[in-house]
Amino acid sequence: MPAEDTNTRAWQIYGQRQLARAYTPPIPEQLGWTPWEGIGPGAEVLGDVTGRRVLDIGSGAGHHAVHLAWSHGARVTGIELSPTQHERAVSAHADVAGVKFVQADVIEYLAEAESFDAAYAIGTLAFIDPHRSLPALRDGLRPGAPLILSLLHTDLHGRGPSTEVAPREQMILVRDDPPLPTQMWVLAPQLWEDLLTEYGFRVEAIDLFPHPDESATVIQQLICARRLPDRPARVSSRPRSTRAPAAHAAVGVGAILLSEKGILLGRHHRGTLELPGGTVEPGESFAETVIRELAEETGLRARIEDVTLLGTLVDSVEDVVRVTVGALVIDWNGQPSTQPDESVGDWDWYPLDQLPDGLFVCSAQILTAWSPGLPIDHAPAHFTPFASGASPSASTDGVA
Repeated sequence: MPAEDTNTRAWQIYGQRQLARAYTPPIPEQLGWTPWEGIGPGAEVLGDVTGRRVLDIGSGAGHHAVHLAWSHGARVTGIELSPTQHERAVSAHADVAGVKFVQADVIEYLAEAESFDAAYAIGTLAFIDPHRSLPALRDGLRPGAPLILSLLHTDLHGRGPSTEVAPREQMILVRDDPPLPTQMWVLAPQLWEDLLTEYGFRVEAIDLFPHPDESATVIQQLICARRLPDRPARVSSRPRSTRAPAAHAAVGVGAILLSEKGILLGRHHRGTLELPGGTVEPGESFAETVIRELAEETGLRARIEDVTLLGTLVDSVEDVVRVTVGALVIDWNGQPSTQPDESVGDWDWYPLDQLPDGLFVCSAQILTAWSPGLPIDHAPAHFTPFASGASPSASTDGVA
C-alpha cells in the first residue's frame, strides 16, 4: 500500500476511536508545538495573525485552530483529509467564529483556494510526501508568509532522522487500543532545509526540543520558514568588476577520537551529529586547531604529539571551496561534556557498527577517508593523505 494511503487509513481509524470515546481535546491556553506542555514557543512564531487567513494543516480535532481564532483573532481554515477527524472538529466547534473546517486533500485544496497569510502543521506534514506538499504550500501562500512546521526528529525508540527523502514506519499510540502503523517522513533538519529551499522557502530557524524526561529519547524539531517572493519576469545583471575576485575558501578540521565505546560524536543545535572540530584560525597549524577545538567543544585536553593528521578533503558548496583536514587523536584527558556557548554538545560514543543517521557531511567524509569500509553515504570529496597508513589519493564518493 502506498505510504500516504497507509496514513489515510490510520487516521481514519484513529478518528473513529476518538469519536467512540466522545473525546474532545481542551482548547489550549497556548499554541503548543510539542506534545509536552510548556515546552517551546507559542503562537508568536507565526507573527501577528490578527484578521489574517491562516491554514491549519491536518487540523484534527480543531483545538489549535480555535485557540488561534479566540486568543489571536485569526481567521483559520482547518484542512483535514480524514473524514472522522473532520467530524470530530465540526461536531465540537462548528459554530466558532473565525474558524472554518474543510475535509479535503491539502494539495488539491490549495490549488483552488485563495492564498493564505500563514500556515502551520503540528506533527502532521511528515505524513505527506514533501515533494507533493511543499510545492503546493508555496503556491498556496502569499509571498512573505510564514510556514511553521512541528516535526518528529528522534522517535520513542531512539532512532534519529533519515538523511534521505523516504518514509519509514512509525506507530500512532492510542490508549487502550493497538498502535496504528503509519509511514512518516522523519528527516534530518538539513534535509528539510534543503527541501524547503528547493521549493521556494527561506528557513529562518530550526530548533530541537527534547522530551522533558531526560530518560526519554524522543525529540521534536520546529522549523520556521518563510515563503520567498515571486521572481520577476526578467532578471537584471551587472557588469563584471575590473578588480580581481576575492578568494573564496573555508578551511576546517575534524577529529576522530576512538575509545572502546566507539567514535565520539556531538549533536549540533540544528540536529546533525558531528566530530569535534572547527575552523582554522590565522597562525594556527592544523594540529593546534584540533587541540583548541577539542578543548573548546568537549572540554577534553590533548597534546600535539597525540594528534595524527590524516589528510585533506576538498569539495565545494555554492562555489566556496571547502578544505577539511581529518585528524586522529590517540590520547586525551578528561570526559567529554557540553560546553557553554558552543553550538555542538550532547557528546557521546557511538560504536562503528551502529553509527547514527544525520552525520554532518564533513564528518562523514573524514570517517570514510579514515576507514573506507564504513557504510556512510555523503557528498563526494577528493582525499589526499599525508599520514602514513592512510588510503591513497582518491575521491571519497560516500558509497559503502
